[in-house]
Amino acid sequence: MPSNDARTLIQAAVPAAAVGAVAAVIGGVVESGQGAIGAVIATALVILLMGTGLYVLQWTAKSLPHLFQAMGLMMYMAQILLMFTFIALFKDTTLFHPKVFALTLLVCTLTWVAAQARAHMKAKIFYVDPDSTTGGKKEIQGHSS
Repeated sequence: MPSNDARTLIQAAVPAAAVGAVAAVIGGVVESGQGAIGAVIATALVILLMGTGLYVLQWTAKSLPHLFQAMGLMMYMAQILLMFTFIALFKDTTLFHPKVFALTLLVCTLTWVAAQARAHMKAKIFYVDPDSTTGGKKEIQGHSS
């Protein structure tokens, strides 16, 4: 993973993990151990799904740049559907508190998206590759005669 991609991943995952830790503490205080477990599972799920999505998007941008926008839209839709699926599957579980799980999932996802957008805005990414104009040949400056 190139340094810009790794930096974006870290700048998005750290705030989401911090929000998840706060949610785990609040969930533990409000709903005891089940609330804390639900918040921890939701935070791990968000980091896993969103991190995988970021990796797939970066791979798509490098190998299939013409599909990048469509892949990005499809990736976010798939992530949201997977999260809703997890909420629906675990709505009646006794392992953790489902409302704390769902709220933490929502807050961590919004935090991840905002942090990723901020990281992308702050990144210094070339719009044009300066070396690609020469095509690997050294250009002769000035007159050749």
